Amino acid sequence: MPTRRDFIKISGFAFAGISLANSSIAETFSPAALESKRPKISDRKFVSEAVENEILIVKKIIKDNELAWLFENCYPNTLDTTVNFRIIDGKPDTFVITGDIDAMWLRDSSAQVWPYLWLANKEKKLQDLIAGVINRQTKCILIDPYANAFYDGPGKSPWSKDLTDMKPELHERKWEIDSLCYPIRLAYGYWKTTGDVSCFDSDWTAAMKLVIKTFREQQRKNGNGPYKFQRVTGWQSDTVAGGGYGNSVKPVGLIVSIFRPSDDATIFPFLISSNYFVVKSLRQLAEIFRDVIKDSGTAAQSTLLAEEVENALSNYAVADHPDFGKIIPYEVDGFGNKLFMDDANVPSLLSLPYLGLIDSSDELYRNTRKFVLSSSNPYFFKGASAEGVGSPHTGINKIWPMSIIIRALTSNDEQEIKFCISMLKRSNAGTGFMHESFNKDNPDKFSREWFAWANTLFGELIIKTSENYPYLLG
Repeated sequence: MPTRRDFIKISGFAFAGISLANSSIAETFSPAALESKRPKISDRKFVSEAVENEILIVKKIIKDNELAWLFENCYPNTLDTTVNFRIIDGKPDTFVITGDIDAMWLRDSSAQVWPYLWLANKEKKLQDLIAGVINRQTKCILIDPYANAFYDGPGKSPWSKDLTDMKPELHERKWEIDSLCYPIRLAYGYWKTTGDVSCFDSDWTAAMKLVIKTFREQQRKNGNGPYKFQRVTGWQSDTVAGGGYGNSVKPVGLIVSIFRPSDDATIFPFLISSNYFVVKSLRQLAEIFRDVIKDSGTAAQSTLLAEEVENALSNYAVADHPDFGKIIPYEVDGFGNKLFMDDANVPSLLSLPYLGLIDSSDELYRNTRKFVLSSSNPYFFKGASAEGVGSPHTGINKIWPMSIIIRALTSNDEQEIKFCISMLKRSNAGTGFMHESFNKDNPDKFSREWFAWANTLFGELIIKTSENYPYLLG
């Protein structure tokens, strides 16, 4: 039976280049009363005995009271507050909101339930919940493969007047490659964990063929394809240049992503971390089509596209940086232009080993990581309370806890992991939860009080640490 090691993998990177002094986990603010921030049991959206048992096991390992309190609040937050599970037409269906926004992102919903996946064989109820997410994502993709966020049926979107093909079920229609990769990651992980193939029905097959078609369209070999987007707004990154098609690209085999995982528009439309994600996702898709669906033709198409994107990454996604040598740029356009930065949202350059897209010992990644965690990255911020990667989405001097979590999840340096956990403790500002972002000098200034993905991801980090470095929690 798979264990948490199969999903929460330590990466082999030896951290260097920053002082880890004063990084004791205990040397952080502790609220006067560590009262549970979870809803009372009767108000929880979903209760899993397997998850509750895991919380008890891990809490016994944690000797720091505030850290144990944070873990117990955060790890079950997706189940406690964001899931709506039911049976529709005889199949599980799970609609997962992102938190303080009453809509389901394909990316967020996949990531929110991922840290529970390794427990799925321990509880049929939890297994059905995750199967329900896969089934719901299939419905969403069939509605519109270019959309990133959906309502549970027709809704009233604040973006209904966007200049794109909005449909009643859409909250937002921002084309992001990772929106189609995450559902594949979840479906593949679910299959490998449980052996259950019930999700791979005719609807799922049709949705995945639509995914391949959409990826092909956005290679832009035969024009711009059917997708365009503009928004009437004063926020530049919330609309799209080039009449809604984005800045020009040279068709080289990479896939255009008009928006980043942050929901901000790309500058150079070949978003590299997402193209890495495509390669792995397509290979997982090919395996399912070959071994489960017995469709060798679609499996071959998926493999061929994966190889094409991988070759293009080798040719166009390596750049010489004046201080760090050969690194992976954040975005390129195929003409030779490259953007040197990283964003906290996953997939990011920092997160590539976490998603299993590159080995953490790879020299190209090691150089890239040093760049990302340095002042040469325009969105790396270092202040009185913490240091980490932020995002243009939240502006200057705002660090994302997600980036600190990913930094720890992609490290095997004990002091670095300890340092990250101490910063995460400070970042909660006494609320008992992770947030979208916080000011580098004052964690009390944060955005999004209810952001379930960051909470559950923090739980994943603590579980991984409890298994691999339990003494860091003492």
